[in-house]
Amino acid sequence: MRQTTVAGQFYPQNPKSLKKELSRCFKDVAISEEPVLGAIVPHAGYVYSGEVAAHVYARLPKADTYVLFGPNHTGYGSAVALSQDSWTTPFGVVETDREIGKQLAGSIIDFDELAHHFEHSIEVQVPFLQHRFGSDFSILPICMGLQDEETAIEVGNEVVRAVKATGKKVVFIASSDFTHYQPDSIAKEQDSYLIEAILEMDIPEFYRRREERNISACGFGPIAAMLTASKELGASKASLIKYATSGDVSGDISEVVGYAAITIE
Repeated sequence: MRQTTVAGQFYPQNPKSLKKELSRCFKDVAISEEPVLGAIVPHAGYVYSGEVAAHVYARLPKADTYVLFGPNHTGYGSAVALSQDSWTTPFGVVETDREIGKQLAGSIIDFDELAHHFEHSIEVQVPFLQHRFGSDFSILPICMGLQDEETAIEVGNEVVRAVKATGKKVVFIASSDFTHYQPDSIAKEQDSYLIEAILEMDIPEFYRRREERNISACGFGPIAAMLTASKELGASKASLIKYATSGDVSGDISEVVGYAAITIE
């Protein structure tokens, strides 16, 4: 069982308080199931980025499995790590998809729980899925310490191969914040430049822009893996649904983190 690491920090530990906090995040967001194949969501504390994330979760269709690609902030475990443990949150237990997992044996993706043990980027997404869909779904959590372009594309392709072998309906979710700890105006400009390449679904250009301006989006590998997988399943359109920075909540615009809600159809 994968226990929570950041409950009580990034989001409330008490189920009632968590429900209340998520209801706040969804308060001004219309629920409308769209034919979304992939998405990008932030992973900061809910008070900062929860509302942005809700803009994606409100549009997601019901799926058998949500494939969650997240960056590895901790440095623990394998370079590309799949969890097959059950995951628990204050809302209860979510199972991982062992059928798709089995298909990934021997690929670039290792079976490794340690990489997930202290990592928040995927954990903070699970209560959103539970809030929206109850308990009738599974997750496939993939944590990426190695995020270069070649690795990310291979991860995306391997996951699609595994998904196709099972015939399951999936949605790919990349967990990433954008620019970290820059003045608000710089963060917005940098992120706009990087998001432009995502909206074109152009992975080489996305990497080129990130490196050219040294943009500190932490989940660039997960974004590229998600784009690869979504395109492989026929996605052709990307939309920016909402963008905000931590300064919009805190009022401090001297050093902000950027958050984007992007869907791929």
